[in-house]
Amino acid sequence: GCGDGHFAALAFARPLEVGTDPWWGPLVEAGERRAYHSIAQTDGAAQPFPDAYFGSAVSNSVLEHIPHLDAVLAETARVLQPGAPFIFCVPNHQFLSSLSIGRGLDKIGLSGLGDSYRAFFNRISRHHHCDDPQTWEARLLKAGFHLEQWWHYFSPAALRALEWGHYFGVPSLVSKKLTGRWIISPTRWNLALTERLIRPHYAEPLAAETGAYTFFIAQRIAPRA
Repeated sequence: GCGDGHFAALAFARPLEVGTDPWWGPLVEAGERRAYHSIAQTDGAAQPFPDAYFGSAVSNSVLEHIPHLDAVLAETARVLQPGAPFIFCVPNHQFLSSLSIGRGLDKIGLSGLGDSYRAFFNRISRHHHCDDPQTWEARLLKAGFHLEQWWHYFSPAALRALEWGHYFGVPSLVSKKLTGRWIISPTRWNLALTERLIRPHYAEPLAAETGAYTFFIAQRIAPRA
């Protein structure tokens, strides 16, 4: 799920070879950003590429949104060369318990409402999987990957900023629907307060034991002859 290509355009020094996504609208934006040499509208479980076609794959906070995850991982393994790295990040088992509103409700004895809020936030985030590394390791091995390394990141404070950003970001969603732009005036003065509030989380140490997300580095296992 390459989406609109915003992440790839910023994170990598050159366009990636191929970006795929099932939604056409974001793919158009990815093409406009020139984040990929080629784009393809396709389901992740049915990639239009030969076996062992790619030398690496990256997924930025996508896999948690996929109901048929095992099929997508198996297909990712199919199109990767033996030994190829598969790098991805996802929310983990600490995500829901770290949500500030849910924790606040728990503290005043309203744990039932807290659970309802966590279910609500997971639903609006379109999450199907918020799992620990052990669950991911078993899932990856089944698909044909060896888990090389992982670490938690994104502190509870950073998650609070993300959580509340969903609500304070509603005007931006309206702007996107009406104008096609998330930010009408992407100027320094207009974003100064946002930068001041967010930069401490952006600059926090990479690894955090209590982090709500996990970064994984896996490697494609050579198929048995």
